[in-house]
Amino acid sequence: MKKTDSHLHLVKESSQDAPFVSADEMLPHLKELGIYKGILMSSGEDVPWGNNQNNWEICEKYPTIYYWMCNLDFKEPNTIFERLKFYKEKGAVGIGELMINKNINHPFIQEIFKSAEQLHMPVLFHMSPQIGFQYGIVDEPGLPLLEDALQKYPDLIFIGHSQPFWHEISKNPGYSLEERNNWGNGPVKNGGRLVYLFENYKNLYGDLSANSGGCAIMRDEDFGLYFLETYQDRLLFGTDMINTDMVFPLSQWLDTKADEGKLSRLAYEKISYLNSEKIFKIEKRSI
Repeated sequence: MKKTDSHLHLVKESSQDAPFVSADEMLPHLKELGIYKGILMSSGEDVPWGNNQNNWEICEKYPTIYYWMCNLDFKEPNTIFERLKFYKEKGAVGIGELMINKNINHPFIQEIFKSAEQLHMPVLFHMSPQIGFQYGIVDEPGLPLLEDALQKYPDLIFIGHSQPFWHEISKNPGYSLEERNNWGNGPVKNGGRLVYLFENYKNLYGDLSANSGGCAIMRDEDFGLYFLETYQDRLLFGTDMINTDMVFPLSQWLDTKADEGKLSRLAYEKISYLNSEKIFKIEKRSI
């Protein structure tokens, strides 16, 4: 059982001022979890931790283990394409975790999507339920702005993440701020808006990391297995770990269902590592 973690947050050196462990410290833990590669999320360009430079330096040290995604700060809208092109040339395999707290149809976000499509850089985004609430790009209940973007940028791979995204897997899930920010629980009702988007837009992918993605799949075993099999080419395993104390049960759940024969071996392997290798064009090497 081997996996690529498509959603990690690490730093070059640990600090008592932040909860993040270093890439060095994480290596034994990844081996223990059966994770042989990790894709590092960026927090931005000029932020003090987990920025683009941090990720690049980690990957320079461990070029066969860690890969990195870049991010942009909310500034200089006229240079978005040039900045992304620079990061891609330095080795960034995509843009993520995009979390600028603006509506999806904001001109800055739209320019990122336009540039990313031209540069063939997948975008992994964190979604927030509203402007001013924590972080993440913002959409309304039912994800109409996301659908507009999927239509407008058909050659761009969108990788969805976080509670308001996975909340839409079930029909009529409740649309209060609290409900949209909760991890999913209980049976999934057929007719979820997210299922519609997956069915109709082949450029929509799903990041299964954190309890938002994990609970979306595990909350209703029959539906979760159906969803994994149906969209096996567009789902990515991840954890969202920032240190070795965090536990996300989806990894073991996937192993168990594959061992029991409830999840096909092909779907398991695609979700665990093959999709990441294809989407991010990373080489097939192990620790």
